[in-house]
Amino acid sequence: MNEGKISVRYSKALFQSAIEKNILDKVSRDMVLISDICTISEVKELLDSPIIRPSVKTKLLHNILEKNLEKITMLLIDLVVQNGRERFLPAIARVFRNDTLKHNGITECLLTTAVKVDADIIKQISGLIASAFNTKVELNENIDSEIIGGFILRVDDNYIDASIRNKLRKIKKELIGRSI
Repeated sequence: MNEGKISVRYSKALFQSAIEKNILDKVSRDMVLISDICTISEVKELLDSPIIRPSVKTKLLHNILEKNLEKITMLLIDLVVQNGRERFLPAIARVFRNDTLKHNGITECLLTTAVKVDADIIKQISGLIASAFNTKVELNENIDSEIIGGFILRVDDNYIDASIRNKLRKIKKELIGRSI
């Protein structure tokens, strides 16, 4: 089965159950925690290991997570491990987060700049995106000094690259094309 479909199916099932039980916000926080924990190298090894038995994985995950997660989230983890799909937990959490944002009418955006941007400018950019796309905006910032200057903005599938690095790349390509 396609790996993307696996993550989507488990995530959709949890999402629907969370909505029915009116605990979407709590389960959403659970999925953020799972996503964060899955970045720890020891947890990654646990999830990816074919040698460790599912019962041991379940027990270890319960020891790590049970006190902090909703019962429904733990049941999902149990089911995923039982079906041998535990390596998909980070993807399931990512899909769940995206579905939750969509459900709440929020668009996640990423602004990449060479230096830290002033808070007022961030508010202005968020406002422009909100009015242009008719949505609430969750604007994340990324600092990448390699873009030299300017910005790169990603809103859903829309991508604006107004970085100095991109402009220099275009100039280089044009100059190389003329010399041939």
